[in-house]
Amino acid sequence: MKRKFTIYALMLATATCAVSTFSSCKKKTVAKLPAGETEIIVACSGKEYFTDKKTFRANSVGESMDQVASKKKALSNARAEIAASIQTTVKSVTDNYLNSRTFNQKEEVEQKYENLGREIVDQQLSGVKTICEKLMKTTDGNYKTYIAIELSSDELLESYNSRMNKLSKDERLKIDYDYEKFKKTFDEEMEKRAK
Repeated sequence: MKRKFTIYALMLATATCAVSTFSSCKKKTVAKLPAGETEIIVACSGKEYFTDKKTFRANSVGESMDQVASKKKALSNARAEIAASIQTTVKSVTDNYLNSRTFNQKEEVEQKYENLGREIVDQQLSGVKTICEKLMKTTDGNYKTYIAIELSSDELLESYNSRMNKLSKDERLKIDYDYEKFKKTFDEEMEKRAK
């Protein structure tokens, strides 16, 4: 009798656990698309390919009758996109950083920072990594390459710092450059871009 009771108690406990587990699962609701619309899924695109606070990312597509040309187009477009994003970020950081510092000849120093930013962007683009690449053949026989690339913001910042330290000829730049303050301003800007 005791054995039957123990088996029933165990079965009841198992059933209770199962019911509570299944009742906590929520049904996923699938959003219905408006009539006549079809969702397009683009390769190497989506949330995981967005710039975040530690990495600049860009994606693009290139199409050509030649397979190599399609990849070159996609890579060129993605590099242009990432360069524009980096330049915008560096410009914002530089403006915010310089506004928090005091200079006698602020315009001259701003120009030097901007020129340095452009040089670093050009130099760093050689360090981009391909994180996604898909080659497709279209119905009309063309090749289509989807590509996503990324560049570490830490590498960019390190390159910037290295270049600033080498500019010892210009004492105003050297004196007014504070890496920790610049890095803080840079990190704040990257945080904004990640949202």
